[in-house]
Amino acid sequence: MGWIRKLVLWAWHLVSTPAGTLSLGFLTLGGFVGGVMFWGAFNTALELTNTETFCTSCHEMRDNVYQEMSRTIHFSNRSGVRATCPDCHVPHDWTDKIARKMQASKEVWGKIFGTINTRPKFLEHRLELAQHEWARLKANDSLECRNCHSSIAMDLQKQTQRAAAIHTRYLLPGRATCIDCHKGIAHELPNMEGIDPGWKMPPELEGQSTSSLTPIDELRKAMRELHASNF
Repeated sequence: MGWIRKLVLWAWHLVSTPAGTLSLGFLTLGGFVGGVMFWGAFNTALELTNTETFCTSCHEMRDNVYQEMSRTIHFSNRSGVRATCPDCHVPHDWTDKIARKMQASKEVWGKIFGTINTRPKFLEHRLELAQHEWARLKANDSLECRNCHSSIAMDLQKQTQRAAAIHTRYLLPGRATCIDCHKGIAHELPNMEGIDPGWKMPPELEGQSTSSLTPIDELRKAMRELHASNF
């Protein structure tokens, strides 16, 4: 056991011996403490920028899209559960959140140069801004929607027949994602001339009589069809 004692004494001598002016142990401890303080400050600043108060601190957001959201079910409803700006526009996963924050830094540039600092300017760019968000949500399979709304937890029998039929045929098999149909769920739509709103009746369902099957029966039928097409 003597070699263990020698190893411990050697390690202690290494970290306690002055290296220039400071010991290695002091530098290690200082680096650790400094790292913890930096991480705490960084995470605190990140969370401060991830609040509705921060999002609506500029009048471009406060006087336009925030006012629209305040009139929707995502803001006020019978259950009292309210979605905030970051819930829909910032990914919850940390790495995706950082990437989104870096991407959103371009908005600071827009703020400085007054890209949408007036209502007419905002309306002029509204379709472009909306298309950016639609494309982002389409690319991540409406991830921010799914953070709260789980298709697995949907009670199709409590939905209207039309909604249940479309969810069964398109959402559950992965043929469509939330943003395809729910583009105007929290904000007013821009001029949609030439833009497919998504929520209209799919062509293959137009003119068909309402199915006598329950949503659960429709789901089972769709799953059988999907299974048959894959095998």
